[in-house]
Amino acid sequence: MNHVQGCAHGCRYPCYAYLLKKRFGQIKDYENWLEPYLVSNTLELLDKEIPRLRDKIKSVQLCFTTDPFMNGYPEVTAMSIAAIRKLNEAGIKCITLTKSLLPIEFAELSKENEHGITLITLDEIYREQMEPGAVPCAERLAALRALHDAGFKTWISIEPYPTPNMVEQDLHEILDAVSFVDRIIFGRTNYSKVANSYEGHKHFYNECAAEVIAFCHEHGIDYHIKEKTITEE
Repeated sequence: MNHVQGCAHGCRYPCYAYLLKKRFGQIKDYENWLEPYLVSNTLELLDKEIPRLRDKIKSVQLCFTTDPFMNGYPEVTAMSIAAIRKLNEAGIKCITLTKSLLPIEFAELSKENEHGITLITLDEIYREQMEPGAVPCAERLAALRALHDAGFKTWISIEPYPTPNMVEQDLHEILDAVSFVDRIIFGRTNYSKVANSYEGHKHFYNECAAEVIAFCHEHGIDYHIKEKTITEE
């Protein structure tokens, strides 16, 4: 479910969602992408679609091409919570993913919901460079931990994970920081000349994927390695 056009986080990976929207002419440029706007009749559309589709829906993810809790846009968060509440009332669980703070209001919603954050680094200098409009890593991680402690299922997306020529960091430190979650998704950086120019990048991602798998086995965490992250060298 993508009830917002654009994203003020302005990620510079480059962002797949931005590239897709630009390619199909839905936005003009990066500056236009940074000015998000809501689909104003979101709740009305849900009222029409839920009765028709509820028996076919296992879950609804918020979001794929935007962020449901955009930093600095309380109206986006309010709409997202209202939509989740409406879906939950119809017996449909929601899966959320954000680079902002997961709202504490989730504690009032269905325990079937699953909540996640993207976390590709613990380095705030790199975060400010690549995710300039997003919430600091430690803050989004603390909000995720609070929901975990409240009894919710939580998950982490470590994607797009950077190569060492983008930032020097220890993957195990990130894994240790998120060891409380129920699921970890790991993926390489795509569409990046910088990542692809790193000598031995295929070997690097193969080793990283193996480390994630071993860590998850050790800690009893479910995991998914994104397609094309593991490759033949």
